[in-house]
Amino acid sequence: MTAEATSTRVRRRRGYETKDGYRLRGPELAVRYLLLLLVLAITVGPFVWQFLTSIKGVGDNLYAIPPIWLPKHATGENYARVTSIVPVLSFVGNSLIVAVSNVAINVIGSALAGYALARLRFRGRSLALSVFVGALLIPGEASIIALLQIMNSVHLTNTLVAVVLPGCIGALNVLLMRNAFLAIPHEIDEAAALDGANAWRRLWNIAMPAVTGTLAVVGLMSFIGSWDDFLWPLLVLTDTDKYTLTIGLNYLQSTFAGDPRVVAAGTIIAVVPLIILFIALQRQFFKGVGEGAVKG
Repeated sequence: MTAEATSTRVRRRRGYETKDGYRLRGPELAVRYLLLLLVLAITVGPFVWQFLTSIKGVGDNLYAIPPIWLPKHATGENYARVTSIVPVLSFVGNSLIVAVSNVAINVIGSALAGYALARLRFRGRSLALSVFVGALLIPGEASIIALLQIMNSVHLTNTLVAVVLPGCIGALNVLLMRNAFLAIPHEIDEAAALDGANAWRRLWNIAMPAVTGTLAVVGLMSFIGSWDDFLWPLLVLTDTDKYTLTIGLNYLQSTFAGDPRVVAAGTIIAVVPLIILFIALQRQFFKGVGEGAVKG
């Protein structure tokens, strides 16, 4: 590597020069960093405030002006109060059942539907694609009454199955998988077909390994959507022992309405699994943004 190339890499690493050769000046760098700090404060600031509130003791003033961020009497008692009043483990177990089932069905179902729309030729393919696109335009709240009537008619009300079914295959997930499969060169399918591979072998042995990033995106979005869902489980579930975590923690709003510390602790309990999951899948998640490259 030449000295000039090394110098260029150093300047890019330090942020003075972009990949297209444009050199950033001091004011431009300052503006960029200020904007990044502003976005960081807007996105991460509320979560940090919620966490700090959850560990504040009784002696900490939550309503001080200006606000006091760091607790003077940090304690974990608020989390203990949450677990002593609300059966958190039971609610977490129900949420995991719903979320994992939703992820499995979405990943498999969206992959099958997306592959069919992208790689197979059949009568009505354009109509099916239009139906999935049109489904994105219909808000979920508009179909709640119809879904409740369906669940009542098949006697699934007050079951976790009823919580899973409405979101088992999302239209957006199908379209994401379709776009990922479209990016695979058709010559690979043709070569596999000449070798005697049927549609199932082409799907599992060729197409699926090439779209692992998009599969991670679909799985993560499905998990977050089902884990955070509040309205539908609230309508379809009646027994406390079948509540998911988001509904169960709603008890804190009434039981501890005057103590935001405990409410904040319950919020952190609900958010931590999502953070852990995103950290574990972040590489695959960002890979899914530019999915389509075929592995050698």
